[in-house]
Parts: sequence; C-alpha cells; structure tokens
Amino acid sequence: MANQRHGMRRRAFLKSGLTGMAGLAAGSAGLAARPEQAAALKNRKIVTRTLGQTGLKLPVISMGVMNADNPNLVKAALDSGIVHLDTANGYQRGRNEEMIGGVIKGRPRDSYIIATKVQPPGRARGGGFTVDTRPEPFLETFDVSLSRLGLEYVEILYAHSITRRDEVLFEPLHRMLEAAKKSGKARFVGLSTHGNEPEVIRAAVESKAYDVVLTAYNFRQDYRADLRQAIAQAAAAGIGIVGMKPLAGAYWDKEKQEPINTQAALKWVLSDPNVGTVIPGMTTFDQLESDLAVMENLELTEQEKKDLRLGEQAPGGLYCQGCGGCLAGCPIELPIPSLMRSYMYAYGYKNLQAAHDLVSSLDLPPAPCGSCSACSVKCAKGFDVRDRIQDIVRLRALAADFLA
Repeated sequence: MANQRHGMRRRAFLKSGLTGMAGLAAGSAGLAARPEQAAALKNRKIVTRTLGQTGLKLPVISMGVMNADNPNLVKAALDSGIVHLDTANGYQRGRNEEMIGGVIKGRPRDSYIIATKVQPPGRARGGGFTVDTRPEPFLETFDVSLSRLGLEYVEILYAHSITRRDEVLFEPLHRMLEAAKKSGKARFVGLSTHGNEPEVIRAAVESKAYDVVLTAYNFRQDYRADLRQAIAQAAAAGIGIVGMKPLAGAYWDKEKQEPINTQAALKWVLSDPNVGTVIPGMTTFDQLESDLAVMENLELTEQEKKDLRLGEQAPGGLYCQGCGGCLAGCPIELPIPSLMRSYMYAYGYKNLQAAHDLVSSLDLPPAPCGSCSACSVKCAKGFDVRDRIQDIVRLRALAADFLA
C-alpha cells in the first residue's frame, strides 16, 4: 500500500533511529548526540531553499506544530534537522506556544526559526474588517505569544487567516505589522491564507506590505494551476512562500481506511521551486520519520504519482479547498467552507479541540439545515454538505474544557 503515516511504532523508531537523528530518547531533556550521530547529521544531504528576500535558508520540510502536544516530538524534529516551527496564538488555546517555549529554552537562538500567527482585530462577519483599526489589540496579543514562547522576537509574524483581497490591502493591518517589525519583535511579517489563495497572493504582491505568505497548497485544489502562477508572481516580487495543508486532509475517507500517500503529497508541493518550505502537521514519531525522508529526495516516483490519483475523478476526501462555490446555493448563508474545515480537523487530523473551537466561533442557527427539506448546495468535490454539517455541529454540545 502507499506510504502511510503509520509504520514503525514509536519504540521501534527510537531504537533503530533515523540516519542523522540526534538526541532522541523518551522523556529526555535534550540529550547530546553521540559523535557518530552528529557526524551523520552533518553529512546528510538535506535540500534547503531560501525564503524569498528574507535571507532565511530553510530545509524544505518544516514542522506544523498546531496539533502536536508532545514536547519530545518537537525536540526530535529539531535534533533531526528541522529548523522551522510554525505555531499560532490560538493553537490549543495558547498551550502550543507554551510547549514550544519549553522545548527551545536553552537552545542557541540561531538554531531554530519560529513563526506565529495573530488574528487581526475587528474582523467582520463574512470577511473584511470593521472600523476598529487600533493596533493595540493586535500587538498586545502578539506580546502574549512572545511571552509564552519565551522569546524577544520571532522570525515571522503572520496576520492569520486572510481570505479576501480587501483584507490583504487593508492599510491599518499594514501599520500593525509594520509596528511589530519596527519594534524588533518580528523580523519579517506576512499573512496566512486557506481560501481564495490566488487572489490573496496577488493582492499581497500589489500591496508590497508582506515579506512572506503562508498558503494552502496541495494536489487536490482544482485551481492549483492558477495558484502556481500566483506563487510564481509572488516569488518574482521577492515574497517568500511557505506551503501548508499539503496533505489535503490526510485521508481519502472519513473512516481512515485509505490514507493519502503523504510523502508523495509533500513532494508534489515541493516540485514547485517557488515554495521555500512546507509545514506538514506532525503528531507522531512515525509521521516525523516519514516527513524527514522527503528532505533528502524530492523526486516523485511513478507509483507516487499513481497514489495521488492525479487526473482522476478521485473521491471527495476530507479536504475543503475553500473555493466558495457552495455558498450561493445555501438559502441561509451558512459558512460552509469553515464548517468543512472543522470536519477535516475532526476526522482527518483527529483534532477535536480545533474543530470545536472553529465551529463554536461561527454564527450558526440552533439547527443548521433544519429548515430545508433538501439541500440545494453543490460541492465541487462532491461532499454531502448537509450530512457533514449535521455531523460536525454536534461538537457545540461539548463543553470546551472537556476537550482541553
């Protein structure tokens, strides 16, 4: 079967090691590498790329830490050659940044690169921003992130979850980011986007306000050719591109019987030379091992191409591409892409807390879909939208602290 994110158990992984692994031990506090391990790590031929005009030289595989809660896994990633850790102020309600802060404490500051994200203030329902353009709430939230991380600065600060051109071009947001940069608390600034990505990226080029864009990018996006062109335009303008959501939901099915070939999915994204690095989420040592192998070999095999089912009418899977084509068909204007993303968090990434937080943040009626005898929404990926909405909104009945 295609490469799965299930293979060796953690004990076997730790026992056999990965070529170049350094300081891996359960419960360790950062053991020093043995001489032979250090030599192997030094001699590994890791593919690196420079992130736009930032000058940051990164391995092509970085770590998305959103779903991770094991500090030993993050230590292992850093000891294995991963340099860049990506988090956000809201991940695990702040515990994610705190965990990372504990891991990097005592490590040389030039041995890791941290990115975090802050939601811009004044977000209006349906997108765009309200008249509240004060920088203070944004910068105060960013200061909380720095405190959790135990850092005086991060390499990259993103304005989180930007999905519209007018949001990208919003000058008060530019001033917030510039203030963070001028203070020395963020070396570079950018935005993250997982919807309308080509439009957002082209607006970022137009604005000249962003150093980096963190964008959803994977083999399941119907508009991937247009996205590739937008990324090329951004790269030509000196903007660094970081890829996220590369695994497109991780599974083809809700029951998790058909995993997506993750190495193939990562190689597909990195086949675009304008992508500086990609941040797959990692929660197990098996996943870490699988992803690390890609750092030394980006060539897609013929079997891997088949595993991605490129050009086929593949099943819908779990990944919502956020195209918005569904919105016009909903008579009560439900935020369907956000609900589908929650569904992916729950069933693809096993992150009920993230799914719960997202569903709870939405302005939903008591019984979504209850007033419709039949669903008029058409999904480009063939999702049974009504079934998925009714399934995922059940999370609202759970208390938030139950999932903590």
